[in-house]
Formats: sequence, C-alpha cells, structure tokens
Amino acid sequence: MKLSLTQQALYGPLQLVSGAVERRQTLPVLANVLLQVEDGQLSITGTDLEVEMVAHIPLDGEFEPGETTVPAKKFVDIIKSLSQDEHVGLELIENKVKLSTTKSRFTLSTLPATEFPSLEDSLGLADIKLNVDELKSVISDTQFAMAQQDVRYYLNGMLFDFSPDKKLIAVATDGHRLAMSSTDIESDIQERQQAIVPRKGVLELNRFLSSVDEAIQLQISGNHIKASSNHFSFTSKLVDGKYPDYEKVLPKGGDKLVVANRSNLRDSLQKASILCNEKFRGVRFNLLNGQVKIHSNNPEQEEAEIELEVDYNGPDLEIGFNVNYMLDVLGTVSSENVKLTFSDANSSLLVEEIDGSTSVYVIMPMRL
Repeated sequence: MKLSLTQQALYGPLQLVSGAVERRQTLPVLANVLLQVEDGQLSITGTDLEVEMVAHIPLDGEFEPGETTVPAKKFVDIIKSLSQDEHVGLELIENKVKLSTTKSRFTLSTLPATEFPSLEDSLGLADIKLNVDELKSVISDTQFAMAQQDVRYYLNGMLFDFSPDKKLIAVATDGHRLAMSSTDIESDIQERQQAIVPRKGVLELNRFLSSVDEAIQLQISGNHIKASSNHFSFTSKLVDGKYPDYEKVLPKGGDKLVVANRSNLRDSLQKASILCNEKFRGVRFNLLNGQVKIHSNNPEQEEAEIELEVDYNGPDLEIGFNVNYMLDVLGTVSSENVKLTFSDANSSLLVEEIDGSTSVYVIMPMRL
C-alpha cells in the first residue's frame, strides 16, 4: 500500500471517521482505523461495532493498492500537527506504516486488515432520498429529548418513522418530555417502517451530516440503517425493541392557549431557575389574563417570582414543570413566538412554533 495526498485532503475525513472509534476498546483492532487503497481512492473506516463511518478520498498521482489498520488517535494527532499545504506520503512496509513529509517522518504500528470487523448487512428493505439540511434539522430539533442510560433501552435513542405518504417523523422521549419533527422524503415505501437509532448513532449521524452538502440516501434493514453521500457513508445498528406509540402522547383538546415571545419566556425561566430546588428543578406557572407569573423556591426558603406579559385570555391555571425541560425546548426552537397549549394542572403541555414549523414538543407536569 502506498499513496500521497495533502494534509488538508486527509485531515477532515480522518477526524470525522475517528469519531466512530471505540473509546474503551473490547478488541485491540477497534482502537484502529482501516485504510484501504483501491480503485483510485483511499477509504478510511472507523467502528465500535455499533456505528461505522467510512470516508472515501480520491487519489491523484501514483498509488499502490493495499490495506491495513493504524492506531486512530495517534494517526489523527500526527496529521493534525502538520500544516494544511504539506504533502503526506503513506507506505506500508513490513507491517509498519511510514508517514513522511518534507521535514517529518513517523512510523506507526499496524494490525491486519483481516481482523477489522464490518457492519455490512443486507440493506434492502427501504431506500430513501432526502435533503441533508432537512434530515439534520429534524435530528437537531429532537435529539435533546433522548433518554440517557434508561432501563427502557428503546428510549436511549431516536425513532425514525417512515410513512408511505413520503414523510419521515423523528421522535425522541425520555418518558418526561417528548420532541417530534417531520420532513418530506423521496421513497417507494409501500408500508410504514420504523427504526430506533441508538443514542451514539444519532449523535454521530448528526456529526456526519455536518460534513456533507449533497442529497443523502438512507437504506434500512431489519438491523441497520445506512446514510450515504458521494464521499462518506455512515452505518448504525438499530435498537431491537418497540417504541412507545408517540401519537397517543400528544395532548389533545387543550383549551388554554398562550402565545409568548420565545426570548422573553426563556429569560424569565432562566431567572427563576437560579432559585430552583437543585434536585427537582421545578417552577410553578400561574396563568392569568394577559400574563404568566413564574415562581420558584428551594429548601433554603429562597424564592423568585417573575412576571411576563403574554397573549392569554382564559381562566386562571396553576401548573408546575421542570425548568430544564422548558429551557431545552426554548433553546431548540427558532421562531420569535411560541404557542403553549394547556388543558389542566395534571395534563401535559404542548409547545409549538408559530411559523408553521413541523416540530412539536410535549412536557409532562410536575407536582410542586
């Protein structure tokens, strides 16, 4: 194996792929990235057996086909240390990879490429095309609501719900709040298909999408989801489980509608959060005609009360929420105003953007 390319061409794809490398390796080879030279390109692969990232870099000039694996972190650190315009030569000699520039020489240990695992699977159940910005948007709008290390393992990820009417709905919930967003897709799906992507898969997929600017092709099988562009591909195992029926969670029939300026509401909640109970993080909403009063207190008998003018004309209502959940939503939406739909003190809150966004948020109430 032999090749030459610039630091600038190598570093970006290498850094992206290294994000998939296992931090605490169960197998020594999982600390490495796979290098393959064939068909006029260098392919770099990283995996932790749950997600796999592959970058394809076209090669100019002379090269020799071959494959091996090298330590990911050391390889990234070496390439990062070089200047962008430096040319890097890589050559496999007697089970060592020699890296050379005009003034630098490095030798890295290797492990055989035959030991490197692959997540390849028969990916033929669904074939979907969609805009990269739209896919990134639905993930960014919902990923904060994913559970972390919940015993209900299927909540430690995101549901991708593909429908025959050419829609993708992304859903995340931790049992206390839910985020949902949808976008249009191109597909020939004949019946509804669902895939639960694990938490790391979602985070790495979002990072992957930041590096591509063309249309994305998604492929789904019973066990994997794969996203591909011209120069990158991303594969993740799926969580084997049944996701809750999110449509039943969406509050219906709420009759108390509040329209508030997003920035002002967020600022008011941040002020109230200063004196929240550190453990439970609860705030109390008091809805009154034309305003909402936000109360917080803590075991030290400290209190805060913030008054905020809103568009509301209805009966008084007192209800409690986790302030962090509210701030997460308001930090994600981008519209100037938000619509809050309440039913009663024991029912969930529905949060929506005013500008016709396809994202909605549900927050369960707290007893205070």
